[in-house]
Amino acid sequence: MAGHSKWANIKHRKGAQDAKRGKIFTKIIKEITVAARLGGGDLDANPRLRKAVYNARSKNMPQDNILRAIKKGTGELEGVNYEEMIYEGYGPFGIALYMEVITDNKNRTVSELRHILNKNNGSLAEPGSVSWIFRRIGMIIVKGTDFDEEKLLHDILESGAEDFEVVGNDVFISTEQSQLMVVKDNLDSLSYNVKSSDLIMTPNSSQYVNSDNQDKVLNLMDIIDNHDDVTQVFSNFTFNKEN
Repeated sequence: MAGHSKWANIKHRKGAQDAKRGKIFTKIIKEITVAARLGGGDLDANPRLRKAVYNARSKNMPQDNILRAIKKGTGELEGVNYEEMIYEGYGPFGIALYMEVITDNKNRTVSELRHILNKNNGSLAEPGSVSWIFRRIGMIIVKGTDFDEEKLLHDILESGAEDFEVVGNDVFISTEQSQLMVVKDNLDSLSYNVKSSDLIMTPNSSQYVNSDNQDKVLNLMDIIDNHDDVTQVFSNFTFNKEN
């Protein structure tokens, strides 16, 4: 592992997102609806839907809301026609931005994201401009304290994970994207407290931002995260200068 936590900005944003329960529910409902539309309503046959439903339950979303979203996706109930989009861009100080969106009006969404970036010394970019910087992986966060490091290492590697890092009271576990739910189920069976499981984009290289400009970057990430249509946003910034 590097001398600093490569999960630092994810940890920060996870905390900010957890505080916005209403918006989180809206975004999870969109994800459930799209997953059900693309892969059907059977959780066992649709890993993406199973992951979305798991995340909904981990946020204490009522079961009725979950079932309604699935039925809207499968067409059993009338619902909004959502589209999935990827937008790429640059933020202040040269940071790369990769934004995953689910929207019912892509013209509105792209206009609003462009406005946000322009207002914060950033800009939208052409497709492919920054995506090459990132790699898609599975990420599982396990919550707990006083881990037995030897047992933790054994269990995580036996579960099929690729790597892990302890950050405070959380363990960030990375997996191949196709193995995300397999590893999650294995950790569940070993009685670990799985806090979340997501597919994320992790940067292959980092853009250093000095501490004086830290608040500007975090504020922009929070604004993008807070947009109703943005499901996930990733960046390659770091506040720790690498040797």
